[in-house]
Amino acid sequence: MTFEFEYPDNLRYTESHEYVRLEGEIATIGISSFAIRELGDIVFFELPKVGDTIVAGEPIGTVESVKAVAELYAPVSGTVTAQHGDVVDDPALVMDDPYDDGWLFQVRVDNPDTALAGTLGAGEYRARVEGEG
Repeated sequence: MTFEFEYPDNLRYTESHEYVRLEGEIATIGISSFAIRELGDIVFFELPKVGDTIVAGEPIGTVESVKAVAELYAPVSGTVTAQHGDVVDDPALVMDDPYDDGWLFQVRVDNPDTALAGTLGAGEYRARVEGEG
C-alpha cells in the first residue's frame, strides 16, 4: 500500500469504516485506510448498482480480502448514481489510494441537509479506530 494511514478532514466516517464525501447532493463513498489495513489484500467488491435505493445503516454490499469477507453499510440514504468500474475490475486500486481514485460508488442523497447525521468527523473517527487498533 502506498498511501499514508490517514483520515482526511474533508470526509465523514462511519463506525463500520466507510467514508463519505458530500458535494452538493452527491455523496462519494469508499472505505477507510483503517478498514483496508484490517482487511489486508482486497480481491473483490460487491457494490450496489446504479439506480439502487440505499438506506443509511443498511447493508449494501461486501468487500472480500484474502483474510475475510466484510459487509459494506450505507453511510447515507439515496439513489446510486455511479459505480467505480475500475475498482470493481481491479480492487487493488482501493489499497493504493482509498480517498481519491479508490472511491466505490456515488449516491444522490435524499436530503443533503441531514445526510451526514450519524457520521463521525475525522478526529472522532481517528479516536475510535486508534482505540480498536
